[in-house]
Amino acid sequence: SASVGEDLIKKKIFKNSKVTPAIRMNDTSDIWLMRNGNYRSTNPRPFRSARLNSVSKFANLGLFSMTFSKNVDFDLSMLNAYRDFRIEATNYKFKHFLEVFNPPINIGLKPKELGDYINDCIIKAIAGQTKDERPLFLKIAYNGPKAMEDLATYDPTNLIVGILGGSKGTTRDCLELINKASKYGAKVALFGRKINLSESPKSLVKIMRAVIEENLKTDDAVKLYHDELKQKNLVPDRPLKKDLQITDPILKL
Repeated sequence: SASVGEDLIKKKIFKNSKVTPAIRMNDTSDIWLMRNGNYRSTNPRPFRSARLNSVSKFANLGLFSMTFSKNVDFDLSMLNAYRDFRIEATNYKFKHFLEVFNPPINIGLKPKELGDYINDCIIKAIAGQTKDERPLFLKIAYNGPKAMEDLATYDPTNLIVGILGGSKGTTRDCLELINKASKYGAKVALFGRKINLSESPKSLVKIMRAVIEENLKTDDAVKLYHDELKQKNLVPDRPLKKDLQITDPILKL
């Protein structure tokens, strides 16, 4: 968030770091998780509180998010909100990456159809952009091999595809996701809960890299992760047998 980012940057957390701080520039209603709320049961609406005239004073990279729901009025609102953000970002020479979530509601599409639909929504959103206003990369859900490969090969020079992690799942889910996404063309991994809710985030990231860079098999990688937990005297959240399971159906395609 802008408030947390401002505090961290003022504390000079990133002064001697290779990490580039990024600010969430908006939060559509489908990621509002207020207690006793129920915003994910309806079509997402755009919303933005972070203002570039304030944020640009301490950061030069932000995340802008959209969620499409196959409804012309709601989707038009998303696209217009993104257009308005880009106009403002261009004035401040502010860079961004684009997050596109799958809809939180049933829009009547099968998994394969959903992947095709989301891909076309992304292309619709960026097709009219000049190079100066394009996102540096995408952050999207993995919607299966074909959808990932179709988008990754559409314009690989100008459109860099990254994946989001989603819910925590099993360790095998995490490693299978990064393995398949990389195999079918993703170049960036932007995992939150899968890493920060793990028993040993640094160990997990190291093993994720081994899966990508050293072709470590995902089942062997899970076993290696559990070995490292044992060496660190950390109790795994799941026994090895359960942690080896693939629980996300999209990863079985």
